Amino acid sequence: MAATPASASTSPTLLGPGEAVLAFDVGGTDMKAGLIDETGAIREVVRVRTPLVKDELPGNVSSAPETGEAVLAEVARLAKEFADRHPDVLPTAAGLLVPGQVDDESGVGVFAENLGWHNMPFRDRASALLDLPVAFSHDVRGAGEAEYRLGAAAAFSDVVVMIVGTGIAAAIFMRGQLYLGGGLAGEVGHSRVADGPGCACGGRGCLEAVASAGAIARRYTALTGQHVGGAKEVLERAAHGDRDADAIWQSALDALALGISHTVALLAPEAIVVGGGLAGAGEALFGPLRERLDAILTFHRRPQLIPARIGADAGLIGAALRARDLALRAENEAGRP
Repeated sequence: MAATPASASTSPTLLGPGEAVLAFDVGGTDMKAGLIDETGAIREVVRVRTPLVKDELPGNVSSAPETGEAVLAEVARLAKEFADRHPDVLPTAAGLLVPGQVDDESGVGVFAENLGWHNMPFRDRASALLDLPVAFSHDVRGAGEAEYRLGAAAAFSDVVVMIVGTGIAAAIFMRGQLYLGGGLAGEVGHSRVADGPGCACGGRGCLEAVASAGAIARRYTALTGQHVGGAKEVLERAAHGDRDADAIWQSALDALALGISHTVALLAPEAIVVGGGLAGAGEALFGPLRERLDAILTFHRRPQLIPARIGADAGLIGAALRARDLALRAENEAGRP
């Protein structure tokens, strides 16, 4: 599978000096790999399609655990390509992020309904393949950590970083600490906000099934029979007077506001930082979302609702931060100066 250059940076200002590391961010559609050198510069980033291994039923990956093995093989291949192209950079650790239910402490991808793996020992398998210590976590927790340490969430102690992309999930920081909940915290995309449609998790009316970027496109196509490239196209059509597109967009905003109100009632965060592909809509999203949320809340703390700052590489940055943390701990434990 050919790797496609996604972006690269020679600026060391974001990560700063530290250990050279590898970073991998696996998504439901694409996966990114990055090489970060000792100055903090991102030497290279490549994007490839996530290698979905399907069973004999067309389009079905629900019983195909081989997808996890294929992802690991791709991680090893990309690492070798980086080594061949950048022999002067010698990584001391790697960071790996995957979607689904993730147990950070055991290093296991417990379940990913869209990708087919169950209890996949990603951390240990990746470490063996790369011959490096590997920091492992959920893709949204990794992106959230990047925003919390270096981005829009950095000014807050109690903050939720919500990523609205192919799916919807959140990283929760309370009193400055990331809350894991045994790997289940932050699955806001699977809170019920409507009577339908069905969700990949088996539920109905989940926030993710109504208001994720992928869901907005799917729902418009189901309603009109017209295929669209993504949520951005639906929003553009709504702006140009397409009533069906506007109805889908307005219902997505209603669902997001309701979902966020549940988070506010439970956690009372100082701020909610929204990232992911849908956040690219800017004030077309944030303006009406603030109005809807304000109308729902009564006595509750009204959090600041602000866009994420790190951008599309937040997951990679989060993976790199975790990898550097792991490398530093290994140094300290070894008693090196």
